Amino acid sequence: MARTRRTRSAAGQASVEAALVLPVVAVVLLVVVQTVLIARDQIVVVHAARVAARAVAVEGRSTSAARSVAAQGLGDRARVSVSGRLQPGGTAVVVVELDPVRVPVVGRGLGGLRLRQRFAVLVEGP
Repeated sequence: MARTRRTRSAAGQASVEAALVLPVVAVVLLVVVQTVLIARDQIVVVHAARVAARAVAVEGRSTSAARSVAAQGLGDRARVSVSGRLQPGGTAVVVVELDPVRVPVVGRGLGGLRLRQRFAVLVEGP
């Protein structure tokens, strides 16, 4: 009988250890997922800014930048601004900002993080 009690005790100890470690492992996993999502969103914002800058360079209108970013499917998370001289031979500056995807629990720790990419292009004209 003493042997059975030790086995039950060991099983109970393993359950307690698992209950203590599982939340820590879950938080670490969520942090890794959040980091991957931020890296992905940074790549997306760079791509969206390149597309928007190219649209402004070719068409010479600020509305073309907003239209091209909207076509990327970023929804309300993206903001586009265009400044500079939008005439042929002028230099336009396109800035795309993106709110990253936030994972529950750890995403709150990001605060007001906003990903931003800026490109300056020579306007070719319509």
